[in-house]
Amino acid sequence: MIILFLTPTFFPSSAWLFSFATPLLNLNTIFLSILIEALPFVLIGVLIAGFIQIFITEQHIQKCIPKNKFLAIIMSCVIGALFPACECGIVPIVRRLVSKGVPIHSAMGFMLTGPLINPIVIISTYMAFGNDLKIAGLRMILGFIIAIIVALLISMLFTGTQFKKGIRTNHAQHGTAKLSFFKKSSNMVNHSIDEFFDMGKYLIIGAFLAAFVQTFVSTKTLVDIGDHFTSSMLVMMLLAYILSLCSEADAFIGASFSSIFPTPSILAFLIFGPMIDFKNTIMMLGVFRLKFVLSVLTIVFLVIFFIIWLIAPFL
Repeated sequence: MIILFLTPTFFPSSAWLFSFATPLLNLNTIFLSILIEALPFVLIGVLIAGFIQIFITEQHIQKCIPKNKFLAIIMSCVIGALFPACECGIVPIVRRLVSKGVPIHSAMGFMLTGPLINPIVIISTYMAFGNDLKIAGLRMILGFIIAIIVALLISMLFTGTQFKKGIRTNHAQHGTAKLSFFKKSSNMVNHSIDEFFDMGKYLIIGAFLAAFVQTFVSTKTLVDIGDHFTSSMLVMMLLAYILSLCSEADAFIGASFSSIFPTPSILAFLIFGPMIDFKNTIMMLGVFRLKFVLSVLTIVFLVIFFIIWLIAPFL
């Protein structure tokens, strides 16, 4: 009875408890959904990275990559376009490719096209927009052109691996060519496990930050800001970065904004998000230097914005 009597005195209303608990529940739900969505692709990525580490040598890389910088970028973008990778799992693959001797500009070309133009993404985009080839085609063509431009700009500004201090440039073990296939496969699994735990912590941090922003930043406010053509593009690109959606599913979210924003803004959303988003940035920061990551983010943003802004009257 005493507890019942004192409760109204010390806790006059439980509204504050619900107002505090609800955002935390939303944060938890969004965080887990991002993590569950991303983990399978990260697992695929680290397995591919492990395969590259054990079965692909520097000599293989040197034979495959053209000496000409422009041709090397084109080739990397074509391979990325044919490679069904998510932006969550592409970072460990890129890290391993760079450590094996792939130039940083070629690796970035692969990283930008892999999650954006691969067959699964194109099919999902086609279906999301009512079996309309226009948006899917524009996403593929513009994304490919933008990736080439960004990679070329990176080749002019940066050389070397751009790995942060403490990241080794070569984990290869000598004499692996003499090992049996079973032993190589065992080594591949071990490298994949190490890569998974190494990259996983950055995925968790990125997923939490993305969930935090989604929970406490009002999407309605951002939508209200985007009532002008230019501001609508900025809002949609910001949403693409914050939401950190998987590239295989973001077209359905983009399609839901079709009645609110014009086609150029929707395209900006569809192209920017898969190339680089919140969780992807955190994962890149775990591998590459801060200056390089911020430069890539800025270059990708500006190139996408100005190209779509220029061609907007024709869309």
